[in-house]
Amino acid sequence: MEPLLLTYITLSDIQGIAITLSCLFGILSVIVLSLTWLERKALGRLQQRLGPTRTGPMGLLQPIADAIKLVVKEDILPSSSDKAIFWVAPVIVAVSAFMVWVTIPVSETLGVRNLELGLLYITAVAVVGILGLVLAGWGSANKYGIIGGLRSAAQLISYEIPIIMVVVSVGMLSQSLDLRVIVADQNPVIYAAILPLGLVIFFISGLAEVGRTPFDIYHAESEVVGGPFVEYSGAHWSVFFLAEYINTFAIATLVTILFLGGWLGPILPGIVWFLIKVYAVVLVVFWIRGTFPRLRIDQLMSFAWKVMVPLAFYTIVITAVYLFYDLPAWSLTLMSLVGLLVVGYFIYRRMVAPAKRAAEIRSRQAEQSARRRADSGVRI
Repeated sequence: MEPLLLTYITLSDIQGIAITLSCLFGILSVIVLSLTWLERKALGRLQQRLGPTRTGPMGLLQPIADAIKLVVKEDILPSSSDKAIFWVAPVIVAVSAFMVWVTIPVSETLGVRNLELGLLYITAVAVVGILGLVLAGWGSANKYGIIGGLRSAAQLISYEIPIIMVVVSVGMLSQSLDLRVIVADQNPVIYAAILPLGLVIFFISGLAEVGRTPFDIYHAESEVVGGPFVEYSGAHWSVFFLAEYINTFAIATLVTILFLGGWLGPILPGIVWFLIKVYAVVLVVFWIRGTFPRLRIDQLMSFAWKVMVPLAFYTIVITAVYLFYDLPAWSLTLMSLVGLLVVGYFIYRRMVAPAKRAAEIRSRQAEQSARRRADSGVRI
């Protein structure tokens, strides 16, 4: 009887896990639909247009119509592609994006599974998506797809370093890698006020990790057609699309948990505060897409290795100094702001240098023209 009981318990556990993961996938799918509608509406307002209005009230059914279109659209398989790799690549990307949510809590008691090393698990699983993008370009047997896949690997590996360094800094502050402990430690002061430099680095690197504007260089249509997804269509392409929006929501969620106090807040329930903060961060992501132009690949990589990586190591150093000497919290805030101001000043100088150079050239040309006219008048 004991082996039968053991088998019964194991099957029951498997069924419970399957039901939980199915519910999680359904919730994430609904969130993706809401994000696509919200992005179109937000960009529409930024660009002085209405956005979706025809399908359903206020265009709320437009994401569902798009999902149906992608599912029924013809799924083309290039004859020269590696069939196995071509089919597996989107699955790897989607599974990587989905499995991150296994340990992300949305309130103090609501989550799939709480892990004491939750941050370590998230950083480890998120990196697997890089493999899927590289395989997508390689399996397509398309030179533009291969270039896009290699670009994606270079970009994601580069910006993964600052994210890991900031995660280490947050772990040092809270003395834990448990996401619930990190949120609880931000009562009453959130980490965004204590370590603003970490918030900026994590947010910018997160944009690069999910390939959002201005870091969408690895599938830049003007340069490499469609990046690693150039040969994908229909349901296969929709899987990449789904993973991108799940990752976008995950980055916004991690920003909220690590720096904005997660579900902490007065009066309203914790889940309400959590959603308010996450969707506010998502709106900032959409706002940046409608505001900033795309970077060149050399600018993107230079920014990662010359700015983000040194700043990330600086974040660890100032956090260690703060903890070792038991300094007041405002000292860490001050050191963070000093780092931001110094780097911001040099970036500003570099950005305005071409305009200043052009103004100097125009001024010199105007002086030369005036001198020539004066000399001509003297000769006459």
